[in-house]
Amino acid sequence: MKKRIFIAMHYMEIGGAETSLIGLLQAMDYTRYDVDLFVFSHQGELMQFIPKEVNLLPEDSIYSELERPLKDVIKRGHLGIAYGRLKGKLLFQRYVRSGKPKESAAIFQYIGNAVTPFLHTLYRYGEYDIAISFLNPHNIVAEKVKAKKKICWIHTDYTKIDINKDIELPVWEKYDHIVSISPDVTTTFLTVFPSLKNKIVEIENILSSEFVKNRAEQVPQSEILTEMPLETNVTRILSVGRFSAPKNYDNVPDICKRINRLGQKVKWYIIGYGDMESQIRNKIHEAGMENDVILLGKRNNPYPYIKSCDIYVQPSRYEGKSVTVREAQMLLKPVVVTDYPTAHSQVKDMVDGVIVPMDNSGCAEGIYRFINNKRLQEAICSHLKSCDYGNMNEIMKLYKLID
Repeated sequence: MKKRIFIAMHYMEIGGAETSLIGLLQAMDYTRYDVDLFVFSHQGELMQFIPKEVNLLPEDSIYSELERPLKDVIKRGHLGIAYGRLKGKLLFQRYVRSGKPKESAAIFQYIGNAVTPFLHTLYRYGEYDIAISFLNPHNIVAEKVKAKKKICWIHTDYTKIDINKDIELPVWEKYDHIVSISPDVTTTFLTVFPSLKNKIVEIENILSSEFVKNRAEQVPQSEILTEMPLETNVTRILSVGRFSAPKNYDNVPDICKRINRLGQKVKWYIIGYGDMESQIRNKIHEAGMENDVILLGKRNNPYPYIKSCDIYVQPSRYEGKSVTVREAQMLLKPVVVTDYPTAHSQVKDMVDGVIVPMDNSGCAEGIYRFINNKRLQEAICSHLKSCDYGNMNEIMKLYKLID
């Protein structure tokens, strides 16, 4: 008899966690497991890649309000959800007034705690063998789903975000296992929550090389070149990710300007979207880099752009384990990442990529040297050809937890 698995996800917009979930779903053995996927809001480009064997549960009118603008929630008459979200924000503001940073990630847990009591249970789907919460806050699977065993995921470096440990720890404690995506993510998480050590299991983000390479061929290079044209003596840099503080795109205009001042002309293209777009555009204007830092916006398929660029750069302040870096390596691109705490678990410096300093000056100098070291670029690309950055066999670790 097949075991039943429940998986919860907020939405399926393009992002690292969402891409990782698609990889996990593509790797599952559906002759052994029945998988119900509960997506709060059926939105996002990655919805189309959910395997046909997955039972996509209907969008729930209450849960979908968690992802909508608050004014729309009120207009639609879901006052309990609106009240919970407002209460969470007010409690978070009190937390900030106690001296905590305004950009604290604690807001998500405050809202999660305040909204969950207004959500109905999902018991109508019966009892599952395993229930998985793929993205925090993890309240919903912990409190609203009936299952024999519950698993949740960590996707980020917990030493680089501010959270309220007192309100977050009780939620983690409700899970049988906590999946970390890398050894460094495990280490940083346990510095904050040492009591959870026995719950940790490491499973890397599951990615299919075949999926990435196939999608990279779906748009003609001639079409990509209209947006990222080849220019004599100009290096085309590409970054992909949400316009958010962790990705550090607000510093890209200054870094790009410094590279140009060193004597190497670059054009830096960024694919993404998010709340910080206006701030990034202001930084581009302040640096006078309108012609050199180009925001391409949201793209349903970023892989042809990655394939077309000269160098892929991940300039992040922090990462768990970047999905897009591995995707760039799959497409045989020279990769540069900043020296965030988990960078060395992702890139072997001078072997399959280059790690540069985090500060703008050091980052610019590191990228400049790499651009001018063609021999190193060729050596890295040659190494990438001999490696398989896909890891579909990671699914076996999840099977062990299930069985």
